[in-house]
Amino acid sequence: MDGPGPYPRLRKHYDDKVVGELTKRFSYQNRMQVPRLEKIVLNMGVGEATQNPKLLESALAELTQIAGQKPAVRKSKKSIANFKLREGQAVGCAVTLRGKRMYEFYDRLVNVALPRVRDFRGVPPRSFDGRGNYTMGITEQIIFPEIDYDRVEKIRGMDITIVTSARTDEEGRELLRLMNLPFRPR
Repeated sequence: MDGPGPYPRLRKHYDDKVVGELTKRFSYQNRMQVPRLEKIVLNMGVGEATQNPKLLESALAELTQIAGQKPAVRKSKKSIANFKLREGQAVGCAVTLRGKRMYEFYDRLVNVALPRVRDFRGVPPRSFDGRGNYTMGITEQIIFPEIDYDRVEKIRGMDITIVTSARTDEEGRELLRLMNLPFRPR
């Protein structure tokens, strides 16, 4: 694991329970074949930043609070006149979490943030990309306890992509189910 400090709770859960269950279910020959979480990417698009650059600053600050590390600013790749967008203009921010920070964030997402969503019945089970990676959209950043509701200028959403080493969607879905991601019943 990376760096000193306590071992993340969900990493211990993965090592103790998830590896055994997945090995039994998919009959892997080797522990290295068992799918694992590789990284989590948080992406926040701020299209209104073309008119008001301060919105991007607040988005960067909020994503920094949520992720615990500084996000990278994303710039537009081409100009689109209808959107008043020029090439190279800042339009969003993203952060990639790996290792200990990834497990800490995943733990907060599953156990604290998602249960705070209004009328939450689970995340959609079909949002896989064909290679075992899962993407979900969140409509309000205020579901994270790190965000102070009184200081929020504008409620904005974000995309969360969970990248796994699974080769198929079925393996990825089973990994995330065993890692306590609350899937909506079909």
